[in-house]
Amino acid sequence: MTTEHSALVTISDPDSPAAEAYRALRTNLAFAGLDKPLRTLMITSPGAEEGKSTVLANLGVSLAQGEQRVLIIDADLRQPSQHILFGLRNDEGLTSMLINAEAAARPPVQETTVPGLRVLTSGPLPPRPADLLGSKRMMDVLARLKEEADLLLFDSPPINALADAAILATKVDGVLLVVRERRTRREAVTEARD
Repeated sequence: MTTEHSALVTISDPDSPAAEAYRALRTNLAFAGLDKPLRTLMITSPGAEEGKSTVLANLGVSLAQGEQRVLIIDADLRQPSQHILFGLRNDEGLTSMLINAEAAARPPVQETTVPGLRVLTSGPLPPRPADLLGSKRMMDVLARLKEEADLLLFDSPPINALADAAILATKVDGVLLVVRERRTRREAVTEARD
């Protein structure tokens, strides 16, 4: 499978200003977790097409390049994209772990070309994602996945559009809100923050 390397500037152009911005974000996250280290971080946006999945993928690459063991989890169970960005298969993933005890015991994570960076794709899309993300099984899966990496990065749907992201936000240590300059409305950012 091919990857969307043009979207992953941290791989395709590591000396670019954009890649440097991801390294700065990596540093800022390290300082944000001084008192209580971040183990789980959800990345979302107020609305669709604001770049949250691309930001998450590049941040994951940058963190792994900083010698952390990183696991990207595609918890956008409506429009997943991490498998596309990294050129991975999506026949099993997070949903497999949520409905299958064997997959939960042996997470179907996939290696990337970046040392220290692995991805758990979404897997087959369920009819009611919010129910799965809010389940007790999700807490068990989260505990199991913490054994796999130093930092778990969760890609979620836009927070203003669906309940999925608000449910997942209660299960992680922090939330990073991605907004697009000159596109995201101020009211949408306020609603997402609230």
